[in-house]
Amino acid sequence: MIRFLRPLLRGTTYTRLLHLWLPMLSVAFWMFIDPRTPWAPALFLVPLALIPAVRRGEGVQARLLLTPGEPEPGISEEPARSWRDRGRTLLWLELRMVLGLIAMFASVRLPILTVDLAEGAWGQPPSFAPHRAYALLAPLPLVALYGVVLGLGALVTRCARRLLGPSAAERLAALEERTEQLLERTRIARELHDSIGHALTVAVVQAGAARAAGDPEFTGRALTAIEETGRAALEDLERVLGVLREAERPASARPTLADADRLLESARASGAEVDFRATGAVESLPGPVSREGYRILQESLTNVLRHAGAVPVRVRVSADVRQLVLEISNPLPTELPRTDGGSGLRGIRERAALLGGTARTGPEAGTWLVRAELPLS
Repeated sequence: MIRFLRPLLRGTTYTRLLHLWLPMLSVAFWMFIDPRTPWAPALFLVPLALIPAVRRGEGVQARLLLTPGEPEPGISEEPARSWRDRGRTLLWLELRMVLGLIAMFASVRLPILTVDLAEGAWGQPPSFAPHRAYALLAPLPLVALYGVVLGLGALVTRCARRLLGPSAAERLAALEERTEQLLERTRIARELHDSIGHALTVAVVQAGAARAAGDPEFTGRALTAIEETGRAALEDLERVLGVLREAERPASARPTLADADRLLESARASGAEVDFRATGAVESLPGPVSREGYRILQESLTNVLRHAGAVPVRVRVSADVRQLVLEISNPLPTELPRTDGGSGLRGIRERAALLGGTARTGPEAGTWLVRAELPLS
């Protein structure tokens, strides 16, 4: 019995009932204007559904009243972006009005029926002949109202998830954001392992060797090595933390090649002479391509500063109808970066492969060259 009555203690039961009642306000208002055409409000829903912002308002209202407190209710808060979205919005508005009429009728008529049955059981003149047996039947309309309220609440919530759920474009954007988050996590784990793990290993080995040697001169060299390795690790850690600070931003808000100026300015502030040239419609590139291109450029410039220092850097970005091409070149450093196991270079190749493109890194004609080709289709 307690389990049967438990839904009456949930706030969701009453917020869903309120959601069902709300469309009846427009019907009640129209009845004052023209009671002969109670069906007219349903016609007004057709032009209303064509307004993109109406879908957003319905989504916000549905999330607040139908699924309060649920972090992922499966209901979109985005405006309509296609005719399919508008059609789904129209179907939702009409269905919501029909379910609202049923809920309002049940909420009014069933309690009245209970009162009539109770009056008939006590001999008072109801709308039918009095009888003592009506006392047993009086609770049944309330039980029916209980079932109607719960059933319609569950039904309207399911319909909201179906008709106001994310469109194909919204699901693609969510998948894209999730993919980028996973890529960043993988990259962070790899860089932390390579950088911090290397620094800690060097520090432990150098400290142990200095203690075993007992030579002040050797100890000084070991401390210098520990200091330099630790400083480099801190720089890498700060760069990784910069990625983590962007983790909560949606994919559409991540930097793209249109924001490449800040990368170039950062490299120039570090002493590098950057010669940058872009051709083609770089600003109108697809979101995933532009974002991955930005990351490839960022990693390439970071590798230049890390391995070659303040040297001239040539950056070329070209876009046509088929692909985006990035070329970053600089004079060969004394110590060449690893072309197989380096996390930065491997990350560049992985980003290109994710989009079906290719990336080539290595020495060429006296320079270190990074060339990435990312298809636009």
